[in-house]
Amino acid sequence: MTTIYHLIASIVAVFVGAYIIPGVSVTPVAALVLVVLLGVINMFFRPLIRLLTLPLNILTLGLFSFVVNAGIIMLLALIIPDFHVATFWTAFFFSLLVSLVTAFLGSFIKED
Repeated sequence: MTTIYHLIASIVAVFVGAYIIPGVSVTPVAALVLVVLLGVINMFFRPLIRLLTLPLNILTLGLFSFVVNAGIIMLLALIIPDFHVATFWTAFFFSLLVSLVTAFLGSFIKED
């Protein structure tokens, strides 16, 4: 049941990010697809991406992870039809805001 709560929290975070950040538009179906694809990417490809970008992450003290997240958001904006992101910096701030809102909402979800 907590998985469904986390899914709902992530969808709400995507809508909050799209509402606050200008240049981001998303429909409800696209938000669901975005959250599911982000979950799949984080589950299967995140370890490989972290390994490949490890030298840059060490040099930037981990800040390059934000650039990687923005790149993933830009890639998903190309794949998902009703999800649009205007620029790289829009994707950067969108991914940052979605991460913060998801963490905030996730703190209220009680694990079983």
